[in-house]
Amino acid sequence: MWHWIIPLAVLAACSVLLVAASRSNSAALRNGVMPTLVAVIGLALWDLACTATGTEIFPTPLDTALAFGELFESQRLWGDVTASLFRVTWGFLLAAGVGIPLGLVLGWSTRGFEALNPIVQGLRPISPIAWIPIAILWFGIGDGAGVFLIFLSTFFPVTVGTMAAVRNISEVHRRSAQNFGVKGLDLMRRVVLPAALPQIITSLRIALGVAWLVIVAAEMVGMESGLGYLINDARNAGVRYDLVVATMIVIGLIGVVLDLLIRRLEHFDEVRWGYARR
Repeated sequence: MWHWIIPLAVLAACSVLLVAASRSNSAALRNGVMPTLVAVIGLALWDLACTATGTEIFPTPLDTALAFGELFESQRLWGDVTASLFRVTWGFLLAAGVGIPLGLVLGWSTRGFEALNPIVQGLRPISPIAWIPIAILWFGIGDGAGVFLIFLSTFFPVTVGTMAAVRNISEVHRRSAQNFGVKGLDLMRRVVLPAALPQIITSLRIALGVAWLVIVAAEMVGMESGLGYLINDARNAGVRYDLVVATMIVIGLIGVVLDLLIRRLEHFDEVRWGYARR
């Protein structure tokens, strides 16, 4: 009986508090309390669903919390987190280092755009997961294959986003700068790049999310470390779905942190003008 009463009581209380918080005039209260209440409501619904179905395989929130403790005690989690972040970091930085300059050139040069854009658009729809056999063939099972897959998954969003940002710059801005004698690389540095930066940062944000998705999938198939490998290993080790769900939550939390970190770029004075504040 208590399996029903406690989550139902939590659900009712949080629903009332959520309505009250949504009507509050305090933005800080809404931003802090409302997400917490929604998370608690989600946990209550999760527990109710497990109780209603009577499942013995899918874990309850309590089972998942205990699995968290097991992961932390084993100290294996930190090594797998480090391995995944290492691959994502290097692949993402390489893609940004190549994709942004290439996107600037293709967006600025009409002939370059006409020559290379069909190739970029032809390769872009190929799923990075489809490259896993080739990555393993070229780099073996290890960090090299992971970095290569992350590079592929982020290179195209960054390149296409940068290219579109440059091509969407108002012609008025270009002509105004040229009328003042700003030309060549100086025009690119003082006008084109600052005007395109907000959209470039948005492309980087999207690309980083894609990278985090791809590395987990790649590690489940062709690597021997990382969070994706941890999920696969937990599933095979006696069907430990509590460890699987716990690792999934870790992946989501790290994704939120990565998104918050890259959004810090939006606060620089050079790009703040490009974002609406509500």
